[in-house]
Amino acid sequence: MKETDIRKYAELMKELGLTGLEITEETGVVRLERSVPVPAAEAVHAVPESADEAQTAPEPTDYISVKSPIVGVFYAAPAENADPYVAVGDTVTKGQTLCIIEAMKLMNEIAAEEDGVISEICVTNGQVVEYGTELFRMKR
Repeated sequence: MKETDIRKYAELMKELGLTGLEITEETGVVRLERSVPVPAAEAVHAVPESADEAQTAPEPTDYISVKSPIVGVFYAAPAENADPYVAVGDTVTKGQTLCIIEAMKLMNEIAAEEDGVISEICVTNGQVVEYGTELFRMKR
């Protein structure tokens, strides 16, 4: 594939907001990937005014934060027209499937590590999640 073709595909990815594109030709396969820049408003985090304040701030212990162990696409249900694995208010047990993260065409089931009640679903179906993205909050 020519460099000019690759540049055209890269521009198309940027225009459409794609993070990945794979092109198969007779001569081989080309995979293009790009990271999406985080808007400045989302990148800014609150910083404590002093080091003492950071150390004394209590960590919330009344809930369990379920975070993504991988980068991929979040799916709330096993199929497009199926009911979601969990909803707000559902009681879940350790080992119960909460969602699927699709990474490199593999469907990875994310299971509850503790018993609890789903109090918040932090992402939307089809959303791309990063490593460490909070997916659910569960009450203990």
